[in-house]
This record gives sequence, C-alpha cells and structure tokens, in this order.
Amino acid sequence: MPATYQNPILDEDFPDPTIIRAADGYYYAYGTQTKYQGQIINLQVARSRDLVQWELLPDALPQKPQWASATQKIWAPHVTEHAGRYYLYYSALPNGTDTYCLAVATADQPAGPFTDIGQPLQCGPGFVNIDPMVFDDPATGKCLLYWGSGFGPLLVHELAPDRISFAEGSQTQELVQPVPDDDPDNYQRLLEGSWVVLRDGWYFLFYSGNNCCGDDAHYGVMVARSRHATGPFETLAQATGKGHSIILETNRHWRAPGHNSIVTDAAGQDWLAYHAIDPQQPTFDAIDDAQGYSRRVMLLDRIEYHDGWPRMATAEAPSRTPQLAPATE
Repeated sequence: MPATYQNPILDEDFPDPTIIRAADGYYYAYGTQTKYQGQIINLQVARSRDLVQWELLPDALPQKPQWASATQKIWAPHVTEHAGRYYLYYSALPNGTDTYCLAVATADQPAGPFTDIGQPLQCGPGFVNIDPMVFDDPATGKCLLYWGSGFGPLLVHELAPDRISFAEGSQTQELVQPVPDDDPDNYQRLLEGSWVVLRDGWYFLFYSGNNCCGDDAHYGVMVARSRHATGPFETLAQATGKGHSIILETNRHWRAPGHNSIVTDAAGQDWLAYHAIDPQQPTFDAIDDAQGYSRRVMLLDRIEYHDGWPRMATAEAPSRTPQLAPATE
C-alpha cells in the first residue's frame, strides 16, 4: 500500500460514487452511466485493495431494464449486500417519459452482472425519484431507503424484508427541506445524494446541492444529524446559526465537489468519497452532449468528528497534494 496518495483516486468520469467493502476483501466503487473509450457503460464498477489504486471492471449492468431500454440516464447507483446477495439501487428514465424512477437490480457477486427486477420501484414526477441510498438501522432492524431531489425535500421510506418493495403500511417521511433563496452561499436550493452513517449515537445525513454540472456548477456537501434514522434531522446551519451547512465546497484545485459516500478503512477511519470537476480537464465526450459535458472524477478525503459533527480532516479539502493513505490492516 502506498504511504500517501493524491487525488484524483480515479481519473476518469465516475460520477456519484458509492464505495462498499465486499466479502472478498476488495472495495468496490460504483458510478453513474458514462462513455468510456467510445463505449457506453450503464453501471460503472471498479475495485481496489487499498482505496487508492483502482481497476475498472466490465459493465455491471450490461442489459438495461426492459422498461428503460432506450435510456442513457442510469444514475447514482448504491449497492448493498444482504444474506450473500447484492442489491443495486439506482435511478433511470423510463422509455417515452421525462419522469425518473427508482429501480432495483440484484446479483450474486459485487461486480455483477446485475439484473433488474423487471419493474420500477417508484416513478415520477420530474426528477424527484433519484439518488437512492439504503441503510440498515441497527437500532430498529429496519431497512430504510433514502432518496430525493427535484427541488423538494430529502425522503425516507422503509423497505420490506425482500428489499425490493416498500414495507406494507409504511409511509414516506420528509427529512431535510430545500431553502429557496438566491444567496450565493446557498447550496440548499436543490438537495440530492443522501448518505447516512451512525456514529456515537448520531445519525449523520450527508447530502449535496445545488448544481452538479456545467459552466455554472455550484455544488457542495452538507450535513444534518438526528438521534433517529428517520429524523427529525437538524442541519448544521440550524445547529450553529451559520448561513449554510457546507462541509466541502469548491476550492482552487477542484470545482463542484459532492455526491459522496462514506467508506471506513481497516483502522476504523472514515473517508469521504465523492466526485469533482477538474478545472484542468473539465469536459469529455459524454453520452448525450456532442460538445462535451462535465467530467467528474473520483476523489477521497478523510473526515473526522468533533463536537458532535463531521468535518473534513484536511484544511485544503478537496485535496490535490499528497495525503496519508487509508489503512489496509
């Protein structure tokens, strides 16, 4: 393992990264649909032993679902393992519509191939139903699905034991609300990219906003906390009286960082994995824009918890200088 690493940890378009540790000892990273070496990759997957050196693997969703067979909009995968089975939660645009759906596919191996269950979990309106994340709550034993955007609130809903449908009699709950003002420091006009961890009795809900991509990208990572997985959540801004809840935003090295996951190394240290735009190479030959689109590469930076809140451990995060690498043993 290298003693240090330097961002980006994966210098390819790899938006909305989720990283998990699988039973085979590898870390697996999953990313939104892209074009790589002229080929469309529906579900990106890469693996690593050390969270630093990554190997790209073949398309983990080689067959699009029949209900979205024509789409080039397969977004924001999240993969979990349960009882030896791997569950892929993602968003897709169905054939002939402009309203996004939450979807589920399953596989026997972390690298896939994943097979869609045959129908969406939930659809419409607009792009409300995007960015799913599943969390198994140790306090209640419930399996919870978080999602949301579309200029609405972040949402949570309990899944059934089959993990591919909602629990009978359960209801969707609103967690964090958007803030519709024009303050240039306001990243909370649009919310997305939920990620939940439980640390020291607090459920921390990481989320991103406001605009991930393009020439006017304005994006960062925010946080809220609760004593319960389903809230009520208090944002960092509400708790501190500051104007915003940002813990990671644009700096001189990187533009529009966000849509994070949290991964823990062998020493129990938490790391924030996320994407950002490299100003030195901001666009690429994208799927649906002949002029190129924002190239979002995968970055990694350490986080710490102080006074009941997470914060970036590196003052210059998003970092571009050499950093101490994650522990592997």
